Amino acid sequence: MDTVLRQSKATCPVSKKTSPATLRSLSATSGPTRSYHASPGGGSMSNLQTIARRCPVMGSAMAVQSAKTGGNVAFGAIAALKGIRGFSGKASTGKAKLHTSSAHEARPMEGILMGEKLPQIKLAKPFKEAATVPENLVKKDGKFDYDAFYTNELEKKHKDKSYRHFNNINRLAKEFPRAHTANPEERVTVWCSNDYLGMGRNSNVLKAMHETLDVYGAGAGGTRNISGHNQHAVALEKTLATLHAKEAALAFTSCYVANDATMATLGSRLPGCVWLSDSLNHNSMIVGIQHSGAKKMVFKHNDLADLEAKLASLPLSTPKIIAFESVYSMCGAVAPGAEICDLADKYGAITFLDEVHAVGMYGPHGAGVAEHLDYEAHVNGRPSGTIMDRIDIITGTLGKAYGCVGGYIAGSATTVDAVRALAAGLVFTTTLPPAQTGRRTRSH
Repeated sequence: MDTVLRQSKATCPVSKKTSPATLRSLSATSGPTRSYHASPGGGSMSNLQTIARRCPVMGSAMAVQSAKTGGNVAFGAIAALKGIRGFSGKASTGKAKLHTSSAHEARPMEGILMGEKLPQIKLAKPFKEAATVPENLVKKDGKFDYDAFYTNELEKKHKDKSYRHFNNINRLAKEFPRAHTANPEERVTVWCSNDYLGMGRNSNVLKAMHETLDVYGAGAGGTRNISGHNQHAVALEKTLATLHAKEAALAFTSCYVANDATMATLGSRLPGCVWLSDSLNHNSMIVGIQHSGAKKMVFKHNDLADLEAKLASLPLSTPKIIAFESVYSMCGAVAPGAEICDLADKYGAITFLDEVHAVGMYGPHGAGVAEHLDYEAHVNGRPSGTIMDRIDIITGTLGKAYGCVGGYIAGSATTVDAVRALAAGLVFTTTLPPAQTGRRTRSH
């Protein structure tokens, strides 16, 4: 801070030539009480502020502050002329920029402040007019009734029979597929578990998990980019990349997060990206596309003609991603993967395949439907030109057939590295525990 102050004093012509005592005196006295001498923070402006207003750096900063706090109109006008965006409500704290994109030459502002014609400024619509709140959600004191809102939403769920009740199911490792309810003495058979193969109680998996837990503890201790990157995650991702015959893979806390984070990242970064999404895609894919902010075109379920018509309507140079699942959980239908890849090649699109319900279950190595459809070709190797090889991005889960938790993507090294560097859903969350990632390698 001392260095900054010394540099400021050396470069500012006012502070350079003015003694500290004079500066204090100027800050304690105010000029004429005209509207254009109002302080950005309220009250009248000191003589020091009046001088600072003429500074190309301080003047801009004061205009920004006034625009943020909804202060003096003249300062708001100056901010608009400088191309500085104004905000309604309280300003958030943050580091101030020393320079703006506007020119830094000094110029008098009295002409503007004294009534020089200003450009028409479109003011933000007051929030109280922009938002309409139902009267039954406003309390007597005029404040919003949050509890009443939550109650109304829950009543809607109860009314349309969509309110979710959670059963207390405690699966027993030594009695698969049996479990007990909230009462430890009451046993039930679980037919709806997504631990299809019972890997959640496999002795080799549990042994590996216990050994890892004893050595490395319970948690990863950080995000991947700080202290949470470890040998277990590296080994897991290498295993997953090999499973799908891809150059690289990236593990997430769930496949919901993997889909959301990856799709949001790709759709928002690719210029003018357009998603072509199957009408029965999983919610994680729908939300990921929404979060990307990119244009979306929904094609009829497994309808190749509809998909091609939509692809043909787009310029060949437009980035396009076809998003679909291998096995659709709600109906059991299998996607025509080869034909979708043909259309992607023809119209310059890439493919995004969700194999959540298929990994561990289909294919000679358990890589899913894309591998299974070329079963014989994959039995003794990983030949190029197969459906799995042609798919650009494959996502899968470790929480179903592999009996654990987590999700992942697999693809080219460049694609995976871009997602690793840009996806907020990976960068800003703690890594999966070593005991979880370590056991999955054994599970595979």
